[in-house]
Amino acid sequence: MPDLLFIHPDGREDGFEAADGISLMQAATGFGVDGIVADCGGSAICATCHVYLDPAWAERVPPADENELALLDNTAAERRPTSRLSCQITLSPALQGLVVHVPDRQY
Repeated sequence: MPDLLFIHPDGREDGFEAADGISLMQAATGFGVDGIVADCGGSAICATCHVYLDPAWAERVPPADENELALLDNTAAERRPTSRLSCQITLSPALQGLVVHVPDRQY
């Protein structure tokens, strides 16, 4: 069960444990993290689960595929080098302590 930390634009933090094998988006919406909208429910078609991986974690998460990279071009908030769709990150013990930053908007 990885420990996760979501840092909001105002500095507020949501930290919790999540089950292995679910997506980061499922963990965030299940916990009620503000700012992770996930309109498509994890189908990778809307980009409303956009997050910024903490730079210390960017290389430790498997890379985005072509579909995710294309969707990241349509995010409401600024796309950054560490931008990812949280629906495309599957939690595992290797992500213990994962830190992500929530963008200021999804629309």
